[in-house]
Amino acid sequence: MTLIVITGPTGVGKTELCLSIAERLGTDIINADSRQIYREIPIGTAAPTEEQMKRVRHHFVATKSITDYYSAAMYEQEVMALLNEWKGDTALLCGGSMMYIDAVCKGIDDIPTIRDDIRERMKQRLETEGLEALTEELRRLDPQHWELVDKNNPRRIVHALEVCHQTGMPYSTFRTGEKKKRPFDIIKIGLTRSHIAKIKRGQPIYDHSELYERINQRVLTMVDDGLVKEAEKMMCHRKENALNTVGYKEMFSYFDGDITLEEAVRQIQSHTREYARKQLTWYKKDTEMTWFHPNDTEEIYEHIIHYEKTH
Repeated sequence: MTLIVITGPTGVGKTELCLSIAERLGTDIINADSRQIYREIPIGTAAPTEEQMKRVRHHFVATKSITDYYSAAMYEQEVMALLNEWKGDTALLCGGSMMYIDAVCKGIDDIPTIRDDIRERMKQRLETEGLEALTEELRRLDPQHWELVDKNNPRRIVHALEVCHQTGMPYSTFRTGEKKKRPFDIIKIGLTRSHIAKIKRGQPIYDHSELYERINQRVLTMVDDGLVKEAEKMMCHRKENALNTVGYKEMFSYFDGDITLEEAVRQIQSHTREYARKQLTWYKKDTEMTWFHPNDTEEIYEHIIHYEKTH
Protein backbone atom coordinates (compact mmCIF):
# COMPACT_ATOMS: atom_id res chain seq x y z
CA MET A 1 0.00 0.00 0.00
CA THR A 2 1.03 3.60 -0.59
CA LEU A 3 0.30 6.43 1.84
CA ILE A 4 0.16 9.77 0.04
CA VAL A 5 0.83 12.70 2.36
CA ILE A 6 -0.28 16.14 1.15
CA THR A 7 0.69 18.96 3.46
CA GLY A 8 1.61 22.62 3.53
CA PRO A 9 1.18 25.76 5.62
CA THR A 10 -2.20 26.90 6.87
CA GLY A 11 -4.25 28.69 4.22
CA VAL A 12 -2.23 27.35 1.28
CA GLY A 13 -5.18 25.51 -0.27
CA LYS A 14 -4.89 21.88 0.87
CA THR A 15 -8.60 21.12 1.21
CA GLU A 16 -9.80 21.50 -2.38
CA LEU A 17 -6.63 19.95 -3.81
CA CYS A 18 -6.96 16.89 -1.57
CA LEU A 19 -10.62 16.50 -2.45
CA SER A 20 -9.78 16.51 -6.16
CA ILE A 21 -6.93 14.02 -5.76
CA ALA A 22 -9.01 11.72 -3.53
CA GLU A 23 -11.84 11.69 -6.05
CA ARG A 24 -9.49 10.80 -8.89
CA LEU A 25 -7.83 8.05 -6.87
CA GLY A 26 -11.11 6.75 -5.45
CA THR A 27 -9.88 6.86 -1.86
CA ASP A 28 -10.80 8.44 1.50
CA ILE A 29 -9.07 11.37 3.21
CA ILE A 30 -7.36 10.89 6.57
CA ASN A 31 -7.34 14.26 8.30
CA ALA A 32 -4.02 15.41 9.77
CA ASP A 33 -5.17 18.70 11.26
CA SER A 34 -5.04 18.49 15.05
CA ARG A 35 -7.82 21.05 15.59
CA GLN A 36 -10.31 19.81 13.01
CA ILE A 37 -10.69 16.72 15.17
CA TYR A 38 -12.82 18.77 17.61
CA ARG A 39 -16.49 18.89 16.62
CA GLU A 40 -17.49 22.13 18.37
CA ILE A 41 -15.19 24.49 16.43
CA PRO A 42 -15.56 23.91 12.66
CA ILE A 43 -15.44 27.57 11.63
CA GLY A 44 -12.26 28.59 13.44
CA THR A 45 -10.46 25.44 12.29
CA ALA A 46 -11.61 25.70 8.65
CA ALA A 47 -12.90 22.14 8.91
CA PRO A 48 -14.29 20.44 5.78
CA THR A 49 -17.91 21.38 5.17
CA GLU A 50 -20.78 18.90 5.10
CA GLU A 51 -20.85 19.19 1.32
CA GLN A 52 -17.11 18.46 1.05
CA MET A 53 -17.40 15.42 3.31
CA LYS A 54 -20.21 14.13 1.09
CA ARG A 55 -17.84 14.28 -1.87
CA VAL A 56 -15.14 12.24 -0.10
CA ARG A 57 -15.28 10.26 3.11
CA HIS A 58 -13.12 11.84 5.83
CA HIS A 59 -11.55 10.23 8.89
CA PHE A 60 -10.63 12.11 12.11
CA VAL A 61 -12.86 15.12 11.49
CA ALA A 62 -15.22 16.17 14.32
CA THR A 63 -14.56 12.90 16.16
CA LYS A 64 -13.59 14.41 19.53
CA SER A 65 -14.97 16.98 21.93
CA ILE A 66 -12.88 19.91 23.12
CA THR A 67 -13.10 18.42 26.62
CA ASP A 68 -11.45 15.16 25.47
CA TYR A 69 -7.77 14.56 26.06
CA TYR A 70 -5.98 13.77 22.79
CA SER A 71 -2.36 13.59 21.69
CA ALA A 72 -0.15 12.89 18.69
CA ALA A 73 0.69 9.49 20.21
CA MET A 74 -3.01 8.59 20.35
CA TYR A 75 -3.41 9.83 16.79
CA GLU A 76 -0.52 7.63 15.63
CA GLN A 77 -2.08 4.58 17.24
CA GLU A 78 -5.52 5.21 15.76
CA VAL A 79 -4.28 5.99 12.25
CA MET A 80 -2.06 2.91 12.20
CA ALA A 81 -5.03 0.80 13.29
CA LEU A 82 -7.12 2.33 10.49
CA LEU A 83 -4.43 1.71 7.88
CA ASN A 84 -4.04 -1.86 9.08
CA GLU A 85 -7.66 -2.46 8.05
CA TRP A 86 -7.55 -0.23 4.95
CA LYS A 87 -9.30 -1.52 1.85
CA GLY A 88 -7.41 -0.45 -1.24
CA ASP A 89 -3.86 0.16 -2.39
CA THR A 90 -3.80 3.92 -1.75
CA ALA A 91 -4.53 6.08 1.30
CA LEU A 92 -4.43 9.88 1.42
CA LEU A 93 -3.29 11.79 4.52
CA CYS A 94 -4.01 15.51 4.30
CA GLY A 95 -3.34 18.31 6.80
CA GLY A 96 -0.84 20.74 8.23
CA SER A 97 -0.18 19.51 11.78
CA MET A 98 3.48 18.63 11.55
CA MET A 99 3.62 16.43 14.66
CA TYR A 100 0.60 14.43 13.52
CA ILE A 101 2.16 13.81 10.12
CA ASP A 102 5.49 12.83 11.66
CA ALA A 103 3.64 10.55 14.09
CA VAL A 104 2.27 8.53 11.18
CA CYS A 105 5.30 8.69 8.90
CA LYS A 106 8.09 8.34 11.46
CA GLY A 107 6.46 7.32 14.72
CA ILE A 108 6.36 8.94 18.13
CA ASP A 109 9.24 8.57 20.57
CA ASP A 110 8.61 6.43 23.64
CA ILE A 111 7.66 9.20 26.06
CA PRO A 112 6.87 8.10 29.64
CA THR A 113 3.18 7.92 30.56
CA ILE A 114 2.41 10.86 32.83
CA ARG A 115 1.01 10.16 36.30
CA ASP A 116 -2.47 11.51 36.99
CA ASP A 117 -1.30 13.67 39.89
CA ILE A 118 1.32 15.43 37.77
CA ARG A 119 -1.13 15.93 34.92
CA GLU A 120 -3.70 17.44 37.26
CA ARG A 121 -1.13 19.67 38.93
CA MET A 122 0.11 21.02 35.60
CA LYS A 123 -3.46 21.62 34.46
CA GLN A 124 -4.08 23.70 37.57
CA ARG A 125 -0.85 25.61 37.09
CA LEU A 126 -1.83 26.47 33.52
CA GLU A 127 -5.09 27.90 34.81
CA THR A 128 -3.56 29.90 37.67
CA GLU A 129 -0.17 30.92 36.26
CA GLY A 130 -0.93 31.12 32.56
CA LEU A 131 0.83 29.87 29.45
CA GLU A 132 3.53 32.54 29.42
CA ALA A 133 4.86 31.54 32.85
CA LEU A 134 4.94 27.84 31.94
CA THR A 135 6.65 28.61 28.64
CA GLU A 136 9.35 30.51 30.52
CA GLU A 137 9.78 27.54 32.88
CA LEU A 138 10.22 25.24 29.89
CA ARG A 139 12.88 27.60 28.55
CA ARG A 140 14.83 27.13 31.78
CA LEU A 141 14.34 23.37 32.10
CA ASP A 142 14.70 22.41 28.44
CA PRO A 143 16.01 25.23 26.22
CA GLN A 144 16.53 22.80 23.33
CA HIS A 145 12.86 21.85 23.14
CA TRP A 146 11.80 25.44 23.90
CA GLU A 147 13.48 26.52 20.66
CA LEU A 148 11.33 24.11 18.63
CA VAL A 149 7.98 23.97 20.40
CA ASP A 150 4.91 25.94 19.29
CA LYS A 151 4.75 28.48 22.11
CA ASN A 152 1.09 29.20 21.38
CA ASN A 153 0.14 25.55 21.95
CA PRO A 154 -0.48 24.98 25.68
CA ARG A 155 -0.85 21.22 25.28
CA ARG A 156 2.71 20.85 23.99
CA ILE A 157 4.17 23.23 26.56
CA VAL A 158 2.39 21.49 29.44
CA HIS A 159 3.23 17.98 28.22
CA ALA A 160 6.93 18.80 27.93
CA LEU A 161 6.89 20.16 31.50
CA GLU A 162 5.02 17.07 32.72
CA VAL A 163 7.84 14.89 31.39
CA CYS A 164 10.48 17.18 32.92
CA HIS A 165 8.85 17.07 36.37
CA GLN A 166 8.10 13.33 36.36
CA THR A 167 11.50 12.16 35.14
CA GLY A 168 13.78 14.97 36.28
CA MET A 169 15.17 15.06 32.73
CA PRO A 170 14.59 17.43 29.79
CA TYR A 171 11.80 16.41 27.44
CA SER A 172 14.20 16.69 24.50
CA THR A 173 16.31 13.77 25.81
CA PHE A 174 13.40 11.42 25.08
CA ARG A 175 13.05 12.63 21.52
CA THR A 176 15.48 10.33 19.77
CA GLY A 177 14.11 10.94 16.30
CA GLU A 178 14.54 7.27 15.44
CA LYS A 179 12.27 6.47 12.51
CA LYS A 180 9.93 3.51 12.89
CA LYS A 181 9.55 1.06 10.04
CA ARG A 182 6.16 1.30 8.36
CA PRO A 183 4.38 -1.49 6.42
CA PHE A 184 3.60 0.84 3.51
CA ASP A 185 5.33 3.19 1.09
CA ILE A 186 5.10 6.93 1.75
CA ILE A 187 5.06 9.71 -0.82
CA LYS A 188 5.15 13.28 0.51
CA ILE A 189 3.78 16.23 -1.43
CA GLY A 190 4.20 19.76 -0.13
CA LEU A 191 2.06 22.67 -1.27
CA THR A 192 3.52 26.15 -1.45
CA ARG A 193 2.60 29.57 -2.78
CA SER A 194 5.96 31.09 -1.90
CA HIS A 195 8.79 31.83 -4.30
CA ILE A 196 12.36 33.05 -4.09
CA ALA A 197 12.34 36.84 -4.36
CA LYS A 198 16.10 37.35 -4.20
CA ILE A 199 19.38 35.90 -2.98
CA LYS A 200 21.08 37.65 -0.07
CA ARG A 201 24.51 36.54 1.09
CA GLY A 202 24.01 33.30 -0.79
CA GLN A 203 20.70 32.55 0.95
CA PRO A 204 17.27 32.65 -0.72
CA ILE A 205 14.78 35.25 0.50
CA TYR A 206 11.23 34.00 0.02
CA ASP A 207 8.20 36.04 -0.95
CA HIS A 208 5.17 34.81 1.02
CA SER A 209 2.79 37.59 -0.06
CA GLU A 210 0.39 35.29 -1.94
CA LEU A 211 0.05 33.01 1.09
CA TYR A 212 -0.34 35.93 3.51
CA GLU A 213 -3.09 37.49 1.41
CA ARG A 214 -4.98 34.20 1.45
CA ILE A 215 -4.57 33.90 5.23
CA ASN A 216 -5.84 37.43 5.78
CA GLN A 217 -8.86 36.84 3.58
CA ARG A 218 -9.61 33.46 5.15
CA VAL A 219 -9.79 35.04 8.60
CA LEU A 220 -12.27 37.62 7.29
CA THR A 221 -14.32 34.81 5.75
CA MET A 222 -14.34 32.97 9.09
CA VAL A 223 -15.72 36.09 10.77
CA ASP A 224 -18.41 36.38 8.08
CA ASP A 225 -19.25 32.69 8.56
CA GLY A 226 -19.84 33.12 12.30
CA LEU A 227 -16.50 32.83 14.11
CA VAL A 228 -17.54 35.38 16.74
CA LYS A 229 -20.68 33.46 17.66
CA GLU A 230 -18.81 30.13 17.62
CA ALA A 231 -16.11 31.49 19.96
CA GLU A 232 -18.76 33.05 22.21
CA LYS A 233 -20.36 29.63 22.71
CA MET A 234 -16.97 28.32 23.77
CA MET A 235 -16.36 30.93 26.48
CA CYS A 236 -17.45 28.54 29.22
CA HIS A 237 -14.79 26.08 28.00
CA ARG A 238 -12.05 28.66 27.44
CA LYS A 239 -9.59 26.90 29.78
CA GLU A 240 -9.62 23.73 27.69
CA ASN A 241 -6.34 23.15 25.84
CA ALA A 242 -8.15 22.79 22.53
CA LEU A 243 -9.26 26.43 22.75
CA ASN A 244 -6.01 27.98 23.93
CA THR A 245 -4.96 28.59 20.36
CA VAL A 246 -5.03 31.10 17.50
CA GLY A 247 -8.51 32.34 16.70
CA TYR A 248 -10.08 31.67 20.07
CA LYS A 249 -7.55 33.31 22.37
CA GLU A 250 -7.96 36.59 20.49
CA MET A 251 -11.75 36.33 20.51
CA PHE A 252 -11.76 35.66 24.24
CA SER A 253 -9.69 38.82 24.73
CA TYR A 254 -12.33 40.69 22.73
CA PHE A 255 -15.14 39.28 24.89
CA ASP A 256 -13.17 40.30 27.99
CA GLY A 257 -13.12 43.88 26.71
CA ASP A 258 -9.34 43.96 26.42
CA ILE A 259 -9.31 44.63 22.66
CA THR A 260 -11.78 45.63 19.96
CA LEU A 261 -13.20 43.18 17.44
CA GLU A 262 -11.13 44.83 14.72
CA GLU A 263 -7.97 44.31 16.78
CA ALA A 264 -8.91 40.70 17.50
CA VAL A 265 -9.27 40.02 13.78
CA ARG A 266 -5.96 41.74 13.06
CA GLN A 267 -4.22 39.65 15.71
CA ILE A 268 -5.71 36.42 14.38
CA GLN A 269 -4.38 37.29 10.93
CA SER A 270 -0.94 38.15 12.32
CA HIS A 271 -0.68 35.08 14.55
CA THR A 272 -1.86 32.80 11.75
CA ARG A 273 0.82 34.18 9.43
CA GLU A 274 3.37 33.56 12.19
CA TYR A 275 2.21 29.96 12.51
CA ALA A 276 2.49 29.51 8.73
CA ARG A 277 6.11 30.67 8.89
CA LYS A 278 6.83 28.09 11.60
CA GLN A 279 5.27 25.39 9.45
CA LEU A 280 7.43 26.37 6.48
CA THR A 281 10.55 26.25 8.68
CA TRP A 282 9.58 22.75 9.83
CA TYR A 283 8.96 21.54 6.26
CA LYS A 284 12.37 22.73 5.07
CA LYS A 285 13.96 20.00 7.19
CA ASP A 286 12.08 17.25 5.32
CA THR A 287 14.18 16.20 2.33
CA GLU A 288 11.54 13.65 1.25
CA MET A 289 9.06 16.36 0.24
CA THR A 290 8.31 17.18 -3.39
CA TRP A 291 6.84 20.67 -3.79
CA PHE A 292 4.01 21.91 -6.00
CA HIS A 293 1.75 24.93 -6.30
CA PRO A 294 -1.79 23.98 -5.13
CA ASN A 295 -3.16 24.82 -8.58
CA ASP A 296 -0.98 22.15 -10.22
CA THR A 297 -3.55 19.40 -9.72
CA GLU A 298 -2.70 17.52 -12.91
CA GLU A 299 1.05 17.57 -12.23
CA ILE A 300 0.46 16.33 -8.68
CA TYR A 301 -1.79 13.52 -9.87
CA GLU A 302 0.74 12.45 -12.51
CA HIS A 303 3.52 12.54 -9.90
CA ILE A 304 1.51 10.16 -7.69
CA ILE A 305 0.71 7.79 -10.55
CA HIS A 306 4.34 7.73 -11.67
CA TYR A 307 5.48 6.94 -8.12
CA GLU A 308 3.03 4.09 -7.78
CA LYS A 309 4.07 2.61 -11.12
CA THR A 310 7.77 2.69 -10.27
CA HIS A 311 7.61 1.45 -6.65
